[in-house]
Amino acid sequence: MEKRTARLTLLIDPEKKAAFEALCKQEDVTPSQKVRQFIREYVESKLGPDWREQEQQKTD
Repeated sequence: MEKRTARLTLLIDPEKKAAFEALCKQEDVTPSQKVRQFIREYVESKLGPDWREQEQQKTD
């Protein structure tokens, strides 16, 4: 779980937004939850599942 939160603002086509929201509703998740999942999966696919530990080691 993240310690802090930050806002991410993006622009998206209104029709795509509506379709995304409807799909999220079908899965009983919020659009924010789904976007966080997409980001988490993308970061882990590029940096590995232990990317946080690697980042902490860089700052120690």
